[in-house]
Amino acid sequence: MYRQGDVLIAPLAESAVPRGALDATSEPRDRRGRLVLALGEVTGHAHAVVGPGRLIREDDAFGPMLLHVPEGARVVHEEHAAISLPKGWYRVVRQREYVPGSVRIVAD
Repeated sequence: MYRQGDVLIAPLAESAVPRGALDATSEPRDRRGRLVLALGEVTGHAHAVVGPGRLIREDDAFGPMLLHVPEGARVVHEEHAAISLPKGWYRVVRQREYVPGSVRIVAD
């Protein structure tokens, strides 16, 4: 498992990848060519994947997302050390927090 700030990236066995993932629509890359896992609401910084791959959002208000990096990739952020990911599938989960009456995604 990998963690960068409020983003958790967990390896996913090929057999655990949901059936429709291969045919699902991928999230677009940002204007810098990155796959953005989380965008900082306060700072504007991003947890982003640099390199070949696909990011697929699952049907859930809080994520999670599926990430496929066929050749490996790096996760970068302006305030954190880069993380190298080996090739494969990953589940990407944003950290959540409880506030009285609701649950929300952690904002950085």
